[in-house]
Amino acid sequence: MTTTPAIIQRYFELAPGQDTEAYFALFADDALVEDEGAEHKGIDAIRGWRTEVPPVEYTITDVEPVGDGVVVTCTITGDFPGSPFAGLKHHFEEFDENHVRVLRIRP
Repeated sequence: MTTTPAIIQRYFELAPGQDTEAYFALFADDALVEDEGAEHKGIDAIRGWRTEVPPVEYTITDVEPVGDGVVVTCTITGDFPGSPFAGLKHHFEEFDENHVRVLRIRP
């Protein structure tokens, strides 16, 4: 497992929490999140998507550099059918120290 970039560590710290403004501040204004085959572009769309996501806990099992990005594999646990779900991959394709620009979440 490789060292996880700080912005990605922050993502997994904030994602399960109640500080939604800090979570949304991780994303660039024109960011793209893909989850369950649907794309959510821009902060307003990402806010809408996130309100539909049930609260979950993340256990990171692998961090792998891929091209210019990083793939984080984790197990998610929460109040949803099939919990816990192992092997969910978060593809951080574009990011810098301050913002995530492209995140694709796939099994």
